[in-house]
Amino acid sequence: MTLTDAPARTGAALRLRGLRRAFGSAVALDGLDLEVAPGELLSLLGPSGCGKTTALRVLAGFEQPDEGQVLLDGEDIVPVPANRRDTAMVFQSYSLFPHLTAADNVAFGLRMRKVGGAERRARAAELLDLIGLAGHGDRFPHQLSGGQQQRVALARALALRPRLLLLDEPLSALDAQVRVTLREEIRRLQLELGITTVFVTHDQEEALSMADRVAVMNKGRLEQCATPTELYARPTTDFVAEFIGVMNRLQGHAGGDGTVEVLGVRLPVDGPDARGEVRALVRPEALEVEPGGSAQVTGTAFHGPTIRLRIALHDGTEVKADLPTHAATALTPGTAVTVRPQRRPVLLAGARGGAA
Repeated sequence: MTLTDAPARTGAALRLRGLRRAFGSAVALDGLDLEVAPGELLSLLGPSGCGKTTALRVLAGFEQPDEGQVLLDGEDIVPVPANRRDTAMVFQSYSLFPHLTAADNVAFGLRMRKVGGAERRARAAELLDLIGLAGHGDRFPHQLSGGQQQRVALARALALRPRLLLLDEPLSALDAQVRVTLREEIRRLQLELGITTVFVTHDQEEALSMADRVAVMNKGRLEQCATPTELYARPTTDFVAEFIGVMNRLQGHAGGDGTVEVLGVRLPVDGPDARGEVRALVRPEALEVEPGGSAQVTGTAFHGPTIRLRIALHDGTEVKADLPTHAATALTPGTAVTVRPQRRPVLLAGARGGAA
């Protein structure tokens, strides 16, 4: 049986129920509830100290929760020792054995499980080929680049055919171009093998580009769990609105009729309505900028196909606007401009059921 024919291909269902974990007075997990569908890649995203790594360590069995359950295909694995959980973890630091070759590192877990030598060698060779390192099996870790070492660490985890794959910021030690390439490879392998995967990162771009769904955490609690598109377009809390991407909060007046006036433009409200003075949430790419007016460009940042403008409005409020590079080249600092929101639905900060 080859790796791609293995039972892990169908994926396992994972459910976290009421997980609590405290370290003295510091609460790392505060009643975390979360479900991961079979074969899904879920990213845990949040700032340092939000509890995402503690959650992953609880899943792996390296931390015991004070309360709660971890259900893998309906079985509570909290009492199960880490080495018997049928899970595998890939760390940020690779954690390869320096005295073993790449092939022997991949096969190490199989040797611990008393798998025969011929099968170990065959599976290691298959995995090295799968991760693009065929012909590198006899090299030692110091003879491999950082990206290649992380691929070996991933292959070592996959060799055990786990029901659950755990990734703890595995790309953060790599340079930018290698990170992009490797995250595409991880996603390809995860989809091909169908392994249920939980991926911890603090990098929004990684989470949004790789995951089926992203769980945004803050202070040990789940703020929102949704697809990347939904998180970006419809944040349900102020924290998510500010944390995912960049959000402008613009003064507006809601008429209670499903519309809000922002910078002289009347816009439909997306979600719960309001009346009176409000703050409308507007993404930088949803602002139009034209030369001439009472606002002023205060700074620019080049992002390849786009340029981000920092603009001071007439009342002193600073906003950010993303324009195509060709349209923004002439809008240098000091240029007087007019800013208007595009006529698209907006969320209101603090509205029940929207950003709150």
